[in-house]
Amino acid sequence: MEAVQEIEYTKPVKPSKLWMPKQVLITPAALQEPWGQQMYERVQALGLPVQELKSNRLTGLRGEDERETYRNAKSTLAIVTAPPSALKLQPIPPSADYQFHLAEGCPAHCQYCYLAGSLQGPPVIRAFANLPTILNNLVNYRKPNEVTTFEASCYTDPLGIEHLTGSLSETIRFFGEQENMHLRWVSKFDQVDGLLSVPHHGHTQPRISLNADFISRRMEGGTASLEARLAAIRKLAMPQLLGGGGYKVGLVIAPIMPIPDWEEQYTHLLDRLAQTLDFPCEFTFELISHRFTPGSKALLQEWYPNTSIDFDESTRSMKFNKFGGKKYVYTAATMQQLRSFFYSELNRRFPAAPILYWT
Repeated sequence: MEAVQEIEYTKPVKPSKLWMPKQVLITPAALQEPWGQQMYERVQALGLPVQELKSNRLTGLRGEDERETYRNAKSTLAIVTAPPSALKLQPIPPSADYQFHLAEGCPAHCQYCYLAGSLQGPPVIRAFANLPTILNNLVNYRKPNEVTTFEASCYTDPLGIEHLTGSLSETIRFFGEQENMHLRWVSKFDQVDGLLSVPHHGHTQPRISLNADFISRRMEGGTASLEARLAAIRKLAMPQLLGGGGYKVGLVIAPIMPIPDWEEQYTHLLDRLAQTLDFPCEFTFELISHRFTPGSKALLQEWYPNTSIDFDESTRSMKFNKFGGKKYVYTAATMQQLRSFFYSELNRRFPAAPILYWT
């Protein structure tokens, strides 16, 4: 009885503000999709201005410079159809076997954004209307006689736009009905109440991205506060008989940075996490250090000219990805120091929680 009372206790946390686009664009192809019609009805019910486009191309979003283009695009939701190329899935180790996309673009304003330079054109948020086609295609990639994992948040934060699309809960429901197919997604938002009663049958692992409070407050604009994210992960992990989602959850600590007083900052984060998950539940860790490419650095510094992020290439090591592109990571000595700290502290506090990878 005492354990139940302890689990039911939570501090009241102010939820984050829902992202509401200043304009919603919908293409003719998206209007022909039943799921596109459903999204259209959702945004209309929220009183958002919707423009039905005459063609399937998005135009008129560019401004006089990158910052104006950024502002225009980041305040726009476009309901479109995913192109045929989106149905050709690519591996995404170490996160999952394959990646697929419910949307492209993110409503957050993270100064280290990994999408900078990765997507073509202005960073408008594109939600895909042909969701049933996307989901049914996943079955073609299921491995025989073993679990196949699929990552849905490489190009978007699906929870940050769920109130506008409904696509994440529908995807969780779909995976709950599949054999040997598991869904993974990660978010910096906290609006999880609508996911707690979705029948996931243990086939979905939601992860919440966490960071030191200094980084969350200074570098992750438009996202949920650290306290709100911790409250969300608690709700997701809590057993269903106590009103939670009953999910096996994940904690993604990213991007890890050696900011001033970083050991103290991250120690505080891990202490808060231990207080949050103070009941029997399963969870995992993923640890990702900060890195950038020359292209992403140039774009991010245009978007965020007053950024607090250290982009000094002289203090980094340069590596090449499998396509020959450059990226800058921390030096081996810094990486070892960070890695040793996290492995030691996590193993001490959470000995039963696997660390899936460090990168």
